[in-house]
Amino acid sequence: MNSWDLRALARQRLEEEEGTLRKQATLRVALCYPSTYEIAMSSLGYQTIYREIHLHSDASAVRAFLPDKPEEYRASRTAVFSYEEETPLSDYPVLAFSVSYELEIPGIFEILDLCGIPPLREERNARHPLILMGGPLTNSNPVPLAPFADLIILGEAEDLIHTFLDAAMNTGRDELLDHFARLPGCYVPGRTPILPPIAKAPDDRLPARSQIITRNTVLRSMFLIEPERGCSRGCTYCVMRRTTNGGMRLVRPEEVLRFVPPNARRVGLVGAAVTDHPRIKDVVRRIVEDGREVGISSLRADRLDEEFVELLARGGYRTLTTASDGASQRLRDFIDRKTSEKHLVRAAGLARQFGLKRMKLYELIGLPGETDADIDELVRCARELARVIPISLGISPFVAKRNTPLDGAPFEPVPALEAKMERLRLGLKGEVDVRPTSPRWGWVEYMLSQGDERAGLAAMDAWRAGGKYASWKRAFKERDARPFGSRPAVDGRRNPPPRPLSEVT
Repeated sequence: MNSWDLRALARQRLEEEEGTLRKQATLRVALCYPSTYEIAMSSLGYQTIYREIHLHSDASAVRAFLPDKPEEYRASRTAVFSYEEETPLSDYPVLAFSVSYELEIPGIFEILDLCGIPPLREERNARHPLILMGGPLTNSNPVPLAPFADLIILGEAEDLIHTFLDAAMNTGRDELLDHFARLPGCYVPGRTPILPPIAKAPDDRLPARSQIITRNTVLRSMFLIEPERGCSRGCTYCVMRRTTNGGMRLVRPEEVLRFVPPNARRVGLVGAAVTDHPRIKDVVRRIVEDGREVGISSLRADRLDEEFVELLARGGYRTLTTASDGASQRLRDFIDRKTSEKHLVRAAGLARQFGLKRMKLYELIGLPGETDADIDELVRCARELARVIPISLGISPFVAKRNTPLDGAPFEPVPALEAKMERLRLGLKGEVDVRPTSPRWGWVEYMLSQGDERAGLAAMDAWRAGGKYASWKRAFKERDARPFGSRPAVDGRRNPPPRPLSEVT
């Protein structure tokens, strides 16, 4: 594509949106997402901040995304531009990046490079945009972002974004950064001495919800809204467990339904533990009775019953998706995951009873202390479920996250994970559809999730070298990027020191 074609694609996407915001304002913020348009516009957090910026009295937001094919921008010498104004990002005073998880970090470098903006904070000056970062990644470990950001908002940004916009219009850059270096929930690399606790938005900012509906997303033409935020459960691997930001915060069903637009034919209920909302059936029933389709981001098998699954079937469900996140009951007990095999068997039976075609089950492998016996228990359980309804098994390697009880747990060596995945494939061959996530990229995610600024610099090096797995291995080694180190394990003992890279990979 040439530059004209690239802009024409953006215009076409804009024409197919409902709810796009436009506004003349003193401060213009380019809200960037380091993945493609179809992923970004399925992000509830990204859409929420887009609306919050427009709610400010004298600020507006335009959107920019990682190009579908960055090489086409590079070949045509086209800078990444805002969709609403078709203006190069280098012309905006503020670029705000929403980062969901570790493997999106290279997208930041790609966007900045295509715009001629140095990715390293120390190489930029006052003529460059101020780089603000936030998003779900900051709930866990924002430190790898530090070499590239001027300011990072940690956690929930609905309130702090307004504080930032006020300051950005009335304060010089150095004074602004000095001020935010002292604010709770804000991290100014090079100025904030100790990483502060993450921010919590006031309850009156809830619920987060879509601003724009479009068919050009992963969640096609779906309006997203959160009936709750946080979680009441204590799974030891999860960043959003009950000790994070006050646990589970409920939104009244009437309030949720009030925000659903009349033209939304598909409604997605999003949150860490949607089915734990004590009145979630009331919300789902109303959506279904209005003739809409419904989707739920976190179906917990232990919360499903006949009434609930019947509502899901009426709301368009064809696949029941849930998770147990432990190959055996012993491991589920270890991580405090309140799901048993009995719950899974019952969920499969309910899915079949109400005419669903398939059940998809997500599992973690590589948890501390896991053995082949645990894998064999998963094989047996999956076979039993497959006798009830066709099963798809999504397998991901366990990646320890910061600010969780399993923070600091080592990553199982890639060869061992690959052997376990092969054991699953052979054990379930012809009976269960096994869909594994790459252990190699799981290890890259782990190194970033447990890393410091050197891990972020290694990510930049790996991106510059082409982004292949070998480039990541070499970059981590050359930067001497390692996990934060041994920490107390959940049972009070010390975890072993990090393994050498050669042993892990």
